[in-house]
Amino acid sequence: MTDIVLEPAATPDAKSLGHPRGLMTLFFTEMWERFSYYGMRALLVLFMVDAVADGGLGFTDETATAIYGLYTAAVYLVALPGGWVADRLLGAQKAVWLGGIIIASGHFVLAIPSIQAFFLGLVLVVLGTGLLKPNISAIVAELYPEGGARRDAGFTIFYMGINLGAFAGPLICSTLGENLNWHYGFAAAGVGMALGLIQFRITARHLGAAGMSPQAHEKGHALTFDENRHHWMALWIGVGLIMLVVGAGLTGAITFDPVALAGWGTAVILIMAAAFFGYLFLLGGLDETEKKRTVVILILFFAAAVFWSGFEQAGSTLNLFADRYTDRMIQAFNFEVPAGWYQSLNALFIIVFAPVFAAFWVWLARRHLDPSIPMKFGLGLIILGLGFAIMIFAAKLVSAGGQAAPTWLITTYLLHTFGELCLSPVGLSSVTKLAPKRFVGQMMGIWFLGAALGNLIAGLAAGRFRADAVEEMPALYLQIVLISVGAGLLLLLFSRPIRRMCCGVK
Repeated sequence: MTDIVLEPAATPDAKSLGHPRGLMTLFFTEMWERFSYYGMRALLVLFMVDAVADGGLGFTDETATAIYGLYTAAVYLVALPGGWVADRLLGAQKAVWLGGIIIASGHFVLAIPSIQAFFLGLVLVVLGTGLLKPNISAIVAELYPEGGARRDAGFTIFYMGINLGAFAGPLICSTLGENLNWHYGFAAAGVGMALGLIQFRITARHLGAAGMSPQAHEKGHALTFDENRHHWMALWIGVGLIMLVVGAGLTGAITFDPVALAGWGTAVILIMAAAFFGYLFLLGGLDETEKKRTVVILILFFAAAVFWSGFEQAGSTLNLFADRYTDRMIQAFNFEVPAGWYQSLNALFIIVFAPVFAAFWVWLARRHLDPSIPMKFGLGLIILGLGFAIMIFAAKLVSAGGQAAPTWLITTYLLHTFGELCLSPVGLSSVTKLAPKRFVGQMMGIWFLGAALGNLIAGLAAGRFRADAVEEMPALYLQIVLISVGAGLLLLLFSRPIRRMCCGVK
């Protein structure tokens, strides 16, 4: 493999506003990557269900949402091998660079009006995201070797870049895709990633040695194939298998049923999780405290899966509701708001309310009232359910033959964001604290596995919302309310015994 030379001319100690200058390199790279990801995601289901005569693929809602679930689940799953490739072979900087190239290529392939190009583009975006997403965060951490509050502040700034990109992407890509041509929207996502790559290349010198391969850093040169033969062989075998399966699918040698595949994927993830936790309890050599904390992680795994199975309806059922059943016309300007614009609301609300929630938790902690881990998870699930309760009333308006006002969806997204701010930030942190030290990396993988499980369930559940059965929508939303609120109430009810099993971890 040809080495990618990223000039380490400057050290990461050069400061900009009290932070390493390399933070801005990563800020804008991640901003443009999220611009491309969420911009394309806002179009994905709408494009798949649109009529062929109008430039879409003409898929049924069930098929389109199953593909959406598979795609979003795969993004989480490939983060695991993506981190391995960076740790063992490339280093995080090269992984980010190569991942960005693959992502941009995927979006530009999606811009080609062909069913084969569509699926190939999705695969490329997934693989590229697996290389870029986990490793760019690892570089941020390496810029702050001292850790502490300064690193936390750096991640807060970095997190703002994520949400700025997630806010802008749907606005631009949806405007082009829905009003002009779907493929213009996909191309815009590719242009965004390309801009991120350009600035990364120009400013990568500010990263210094942060994110370089540990082996290369120690030896002073890039690893050769002979020095790491087994890892390179494993990588190329994996790449070869992916190419073989993708090629067979594109040529029609293998036919995939997305709905069945999503169902099988859900079963496989549950089996993998059961096998892993079974191994830990039976053969992992855990002491009593570690076993109790691992039980808590198992509970959080299922709670997170339930949460994401509802939250990820944003890009499927709620996106379709905005497109088909929401009055999006602004009469004063004679302008119809693209349905994909609603996908920007979550990012906007996070930018506005994340500091408020952070300050609120600190305020409670000073008064010894900070909710425990299970209580925050429970609150997140209940607030998520309240968001879907709003949709019950909106769906009743639609089933009666009317259109829903935009305020229904806006309120739902606001509540879902509040739920996310209760659950998501505490999730990763809790797993790192609760996991036995020798299993932290694997527990991180289990956390991503829970997110993937939730996304697959979300895709399958979304397929039940059919355009030819609008009268069933209120009951379907009610089922989501009962599941999410019920799970949240169980966590609140058993929060004290779960907190005791944390054995001091807060």
